[in-house]
Amino acid sequence: MFGERKSDIFKLIPKELIPETHLIPKGNLKAAKKKAESVGFPLIVKPNIGERGSWVKKIKSDKELAAYVETCPVEFLLQEFIDYPVELGVFYVRYPYQAKGSTTSIVRKDFLKVTGDGKHRINELLNENTRALLTANPESEYLKEAGESIPKKGEEVLIEPIGNHCRGTQFLNDNEQIDTDLNEAIDKLAKKIPEFYFGRFDLRCKSYEELKQFKAFKILELNGAGSEPGHIYQPGYSLFKAYKDILWHLKVLADISEQNKRRGVPYWTFKKGVKKWRAHQAYNRMLNA
Repeated sequence: MFGERKSDIFKLIPKELIPETHLIPKGNLKAAKKKAESVGFPLIVKPNIGERGSWVKKIKSDKELAAYVETCPVEFLLQEFIDYPVELGVFYVRYPYQAKGSTTSIVRKDFLKVTGDGKHRINELLNENTRALLTANPESEYLKEAGESIPKKGEEVLIEPIGNHCRGTQFLNDNEQIDTDLNEAIDKLAKKIPEFYFGRFDLRCKSYEELKQFKAFKILELNGAGSEPGHIYQPGYSLFKAYKDILWHLKVLADISEQNKRRGVPYWTFKKGVKKWRAHQAYNRMLNA
């Protein structure tokens, strides 16, 4: 539900389905530089235990990497940057006794960007964007360097390469893409992961067509019991429908838990759950200090 280590999850996924990924101990610049040589720039760094995009960054140079290692308060993953154009959150459920599972939600991520008019600076264009006003950091290294430039008319400029809601990314409902071919592809993907029945694949692909053919995609992250069906964040989506969708997924999660219990998977004790929650809260305070 929370506090899982991404490195443990990646061990469950076949290597050919994920970007090249390495676990770096806190403050170990030597290890980070060595792995960066293997992965190449640009690359992605993120805490091994994540929290809604905190400390996730696209790194373009040794200098930026050194600054990140020096300041990041926890161990982190150094990951190959996947530049496929489409980023999706694909939710999958399957009951343990079912032969096939199903895709129940697809969210497509529209990254924070501005479109030039040939007259105004990037910072001025951001001031006209409500989403940017709430999420863009004018003190970021990128905006300090590029914010004063004037993009050409019609030129799209990517502001935030990290696909988190709190980083300005717009979540779009792509449930219309769910069909037999997609269901079969995602079911095939899920079955490559032992005992995986409920959660969301965050992945990048070249296109829906190639994803349905099980080609040209990489899993960036796999989220489990704490996952949300991201399509509910589509602007204008009914609040009533959003709650209905969340409650349906929670009911499925409870049913799967009951079935797993009958298969011999014990529930956590209340005491163990509280201890885990407190440890996670302490971790978050350290991460956000």
